[in-house]
Amino acid sequence: MTKILLGLFSGIAFGFVIQRIGATSADKMARAHLMMESDIPKFMLTAVILSAVGLYGLQVAGVGRTLILPTSLLATGLAAVIFGIGWGLCGYCPGTAWAAVGEGRIDAVFAFLGGLAGAAVFAHFHEYLVPVIYDPTNFGRLTLVDGIPARPVALLILVVVFTGSVWAIDRLWGHRDVVR
Repeated sequence: MTKILLGLFSGIAFGFVIQRIGATSADKMARAHLMMESDIPKFMLTAVILSAVGLYGLQVAGVGRTLILPTSLLATGLAAVIFGIGWGLCGYCPGTAWAAVGEGRIDAVFAFLGGLAGAAVFAHFHEYLVPVIYDPTNFGRLTLVDGIPARPVALLILVVVFTGSVWAIDRLWGHRDVVR
């Protein structure tokens, strides 16, 4: 029950934050993709930084664990293209679609239903797709720590690179005049 409550609390907190930064607005999401507003990309990178630091802390404390799935370049690349096309067409990623539906946005309902339909199609054809798309370019479990054996050093590199990216995004397109 504690895990369910923790998940519920985390989901509500995350939904609140993405609603506050505007990620539930397809308009604001489009402006972020067009490099006209920096709030959403900076939030996403900051979330990765905080998650990495938090997960590392949990692992050091002995209570965190990760499940690293094998890396398949073809499957991941194809999924990224499909994901990007869907996000570009509707203005929502799966998480923001849920939050936008909860906010009452009708366009998000269609994005949400489209995501469910896509997941159903994939689930139906999964066993046929794995040997064709996934297996040929399966490189096993790859992580940043594979190239940098010391986890604290890998974490530091990730934090520095992503923090630098947040700074660069803010400088490059964070202060443009936006036509609304």
